[in-house]
Amino acid sequence: MDKEVSRENAMNSCESMEMSEEERSFYEDAFTSEEMEEATDDESLSGKKYDFLYEEALKELTAQMVSVTALQYGTKDQGEYTVEDYYALPDDQRVELIDGFFFDMEAPGFMHQRAVGEIYRQIANYITDPQGSCLPFVAPVDVRLDCNNRTMVQPDVGIVCDRDKVKRWGIYGAPDFLIEVLSPSTQMKDRLIKKSKYRDAGVREYWMVDLRKRRVLVFVFESVIDKGEPAIYGLGDHIPVRIYGGDLAVDMSAMLPWAGEEYPE
Repeated sequence: MDKEVSRENAMNSCESMEMSEEERSFYEDAFTSEEMEEATDDESLSGKKYDFLYEEALKELTAQMVSVTALQYGTKDQGEYTVEDYYALPDDQRVELIDGFFFDMEAPGFMHQRAVGEIYRQIANYITDPQGSCLPFVAPVDVRLDCNNRTMVQPDVGIVCDRDKVKRWGIYGAPDFLIEVLSPSTQMKDRLIKKSKYRDAGVREYWMVDLRKRRVLVFVFESVIDKGEPAIYGLGDHIPVRIYGGDLAVDMSAMLPWAGEEYPE
């Protein structure tokens, strides 16, 4: 199977999309109904809904953010930071850099890491059994997503199939497959901003695992058939990894009781 996908293909697969009811339901926690109607119904925004949501999320997140980083580096404004500033931070300060904006990262909770570890275990067991040249990875790994100096992210779980992208310090370029396990403090960033960044950079497949809502949204950005709309699975499902043609599937059933402990119904 060809593991490469161009940024152009990833972008084209998401053009001129209508918002599905599933997507609307997933985004409703992040925006008011009026904002959602504007994003989906305004003709001037046709085909640009994710760009709109990205910009709105960026405004809201940065407006709410009380960034220690920004206070420490008062000579620059949010939106002006670079990878050099990222590397200059103290080792104990956890941030992600997205389009020149610093986003502080809280330490993940136990259930979050338990879910991340289980997903990574299943993927790594399949890939290293052996199943080709792809490499799995788990956070914290620096990913210089756009190959520029304004973005550095740390996805929860990923697969990179072009080994030339793997550097001593991390990954230079877009991985093929990424997963984020949503946390209350990061869910808007993961749902909107990082999803848009991953799509535009050329990531082929992106999962958002929502333990609170007990579901997983799977976006296959390279798929013309799916037109960028998510496939929605429950935590009891075996979810196929599409970049492997479904030969690899992640059994999410172990996470159902964990989700019940973290988010009782």
